[in-house]
Amino acid sequence: MATAAGALRMERAARMARGILAGLLAAAGLAGWAADPGEAYRIGMEAYVYCYPLVTMDVTRRQMTCGAGRPGRGPMNSFIHLAGFPGAGAREVVRPNFDTLYSLAWLDLREGPRVVTLPEAHGRYHLVPLLDLWTDVFAVLGTRTTGGHGGRFAVVPPGWRGRLPRDLALVQAPTSLVWVVGRIQANGPGDFAFVHGLQAGCAIAPLDRGDAGKPPLRSAAGPAVDPDLPPLDQVDAMAPLAFFRLAAELMRANPPHPTDQPMLARMRRIGLEPGRPFDPGRLDPALPGILDRAAADARRAVAAKVPVLGRSVNGWQLDTENLGVYGNDYLRRAAVAMAGLGANQPEDAIYPMSFQDAFGRPYDGRQPYTLHFAQGQLPPVDAFWSLTLYDPKGFQVPNPLGRFVLRDRDPLAFNADGSLDLLIQHDPPAGPFLANWLPAPQGPFNLVLRLYSPKAAALDGSWTPPGVQPAGNQTPYPALRPSLSRFK
Repeated sequence: MATAAGALRMERAARMARGILAGLLAAAGLAGWAADPGEAYRIGMEAYVYCYPLVTMDVTRRQMTCGAGRPGRGPMNSFIHLAGFPGAGAREVVRPNFDTLYSLAWLDLREGPRVVTLPEAHGRYHLVPLLDLWTDVFAVLGTRTTGGHGGRFAVVPPGWRGRLPRDLALVQAPTSLVWVVGRIQANGPGDFAFVHGLQAGCAIAPLDRGDAGKPPLRSAAGPAVDPDLPPLDQVDAMAPLAFFRLAAELMRANPPHPTDQPMLARMRRIGLEPGRPFDPGRLDPALPGILDRAAADARRAVAAKVPVLGRSVNGWQLDTENLGVYGNDYLRRAAVAMAGLGANQPEDAIYPMSFQDAFGRPYDGRQPYTLHFAQGQLPPVDAFWSLTLYDPKGFQVPNPLGRFVLRDRDPLAFNADGSLDLLIQHDPPAGPFLANWLPAPQGPFNLVLRLYSPKAAALDGSWTPPGVQPAGNQTPYPALRPSLSRFK
């Protein structure tokens, strides 16, 4: 009887403990997902979209800081200078440009501030945005903002309170990991030597010289990073629970933005909290399966957003608002990360994207196309412009010329009336218009028109790119169509 009584007391105590735990979870909004799987699914989708840029940035960071000695790779807290344009097989960055040479760096501020030094640019256009781990541009150094005279900038981590020497300009970082995406105008291989000289004047050093030589702190282990597979493919292949666990750990030293509280409150209901281990199964055995479905659908939602990021004009998606700084538009932020990680603020550069011709038909390289600029209607810029072709995944397409871009600095052949035709096709054209040929694959592709330091007409919509015409089309199409609305 004593044994039975003891067992009964233990069972009662266990039931009481389970009841108390259930009450606590219910109070926190963490219970009952089996009874309300729809809400758990919705939160899971929102959480995946919210965390997608964070995880994508970290996978990119870890790939770029492993395999030192390879182009575009190097250690944390030091510049990685690209000596030339990306080759046909480069896959580290989606939609790379072929207008500038990159000087890239990943800063680890967990042990203290870092000092970024830029040289005198001698009139050469340069752009050095600093991105937090959520992909927001929180500072811009370079021609437009700080001028071309160089300088020394102390990048300090969240919560840092200290004194700086007078010769240092303060840059407050929202996260402890920071991506520096420096670009210096390069006018082709013959110009590289001059750019290399400017790159040599870029430097990163600790504010406290006593920290020099210390290795960066190691991040908590995440899923293994493939040194060759593009980061986007690695994120897409990541198991949802591994994705969310990595996101939770990253948020420890890379805090969410102050306006993210509503999203954080919703994520807490599925057990996802900054800096805390993520184990949804302890809340409800059904939750991991729900999150698997939510993550898959969230990826599809982000991909569906990419072709419609901006307002559609003449077959181009024009994105001149909320770019580089996204506020609480998490779907937009994730789609930009998928379309081209490291987007700039519009005042520095805009990238109209086109996935279809002027008649709404997806591009197919078996069909020749022409982009016609009427006289006086070239892209309005204070710096320069270019047109680049990419495959459906956002990478350059190998071709016999190794040509991935047409630039305003190239020896383009203008028509007798001062207009300009850019020829986008698989086979090379005859005669002098070979200079205007942008090689296309025998299949789908997309285009990006880059405008560096765009003028007001490009930002306010009074100038828009002309539609890309299929060859042989005789239907007139305006080279300039004023916009009646702005993308929201």
